Amino acid sequence: MTQHPDAGSGAPTLDQARRQIARYGLTADPQAVLVAARLMAAGARLGQAGEAHFARFGLSTGRYRLLADLEDHGGEKSPSQLAASLGVSRATVTGLVDGLEREGLAARRPSTEDGRGNVVILTARGAQRLRDLAPEHYTRMQAMVGGLSVEERTTFLDLLARVVEGIGALTAD
Repeated sequence: MTQHPDAGSGAPTLDQARRQIARYGLTADPQAVLVAARLMAAGARLGQAGEAHFARFGLSTGRYRLLADLEDHGGEKSPSQLAASLGVSRATVTGLVDGLEREGLAARRPSTEDGRGNVVILTARGAQRLRDLAPEHYTRMQAMVGGLSVEERTTFLDLLARVVEGIGALTAD
C-alpha cells in the first residue's frame, strides 16, 4: 500500500493512529483505524464539494439524487420507494420534494395504484434541469477520478463496495 502522507490537509497519520490507540491501551490495527479515519474525512470533504458542485445548478446533492432517481425509474416513484433507494427517511424525502415542487422540478399526484397515497413525478422542467447539467456534471465526475487508471477504478469500486458493507459496524448496537 502506498502511503500518502499528505492525503488531505489535516488528515490523520499512521503515527497519530498508533499514539491514540496506545493512549487508550487498545490493540486495534493502526492502519485499519487510519484507513477508516481518512475515509470518513474524505467523505466529509466529498460531501462539501458535492454540495458546492450541485449549487451551481440550483440544487443540493439530495435534490439531484432524487431527480436522477425519478428519471431512472420512468419519472415516477412513491415517497417510500424514494426513501428506500436514496437511503434516507420519509421525512427527508418530504423536505426534498417540497423544495423541488416549489421550483417546479417535481410534483406530487395521487397514485393510480393506491388511491390513498401519492407519487412523486419528475416534471418536464426537472428533466430539462438534468439535461442541462449533464455535460458539466459528468465531465467533472470523470475529472475527479481522472488520476486513476481503468484498472485502479475497478479495484477501487470493489474495495469501496466492501467498505460500504462494513459501515454498519459504526451504528451496530
